[in-house]
Amino acid sequence: MPNDLAKRLEPIIADAVSDAGFELDALEVQQAGRRKVVKVVVDADDGVNSDQVADASRAVSAALDDHEHVIAGSYKLEVSSPGLSRPLTQQRHWRRARLRLVRVTPKDGDEFVGRVGYAAKTAVRVLVAGRVRDVSYAGVAKAVIEIEFKQPPADELRQLEADEAEVSAAKSAAQGHTGGKKKEEPR
Repeated sequence: MPNDLAKRLEPIIADAVSDAGFELDALEVQQAGRRKVVKVVVDADDGVNSDQVADASRAVSAALDDHEHVIAGSYKLEVSSPGLSRPLTQQRHWRRARLRLVRVTPKDGDEFVGRVGYAAKTAVRVLVAGRVRDVSYAGVAKAVIEIEFKQPPADELRQLEADEAEVSAAKSAAQGHTGGKKKEEPR
């Protein structure tokens, strides 16, 4: 029942979260005795601070109150942000991790640490040992952000920004040659 309930609640909660200026990253409903626990994870491109989590919590709570017939009973609402330990599993996660250090475990090959660059639809550009390489999302078994206690090296940031400018220029040129129709992203 909780999974069915999560499916019914998802559009309601997603709208409330979106109206508050965030994205619904995850939704889980668990049964805890007689009450339900509704766990909501929100995110945004620039991350989410504790005040913003509180804003999202109020918006979700109001939406659930307006649709109390769907949840039908008492519940506990938990709203949080994804945190650093969340695996990077979707393109938007990689986009939000831009310029961050990540540990990647590929499905085939050795684990590596690199800095995230441009995140396209099917792959991300990652700076590894001074070289930018494409990493297919489908080829990643696990990827997580590495905590850094100092500023990233300026030369790495410049290299990734130059690579991103190159990718953007190639995309613009490709669109110009197709009469405005989008072509597949380069690389």
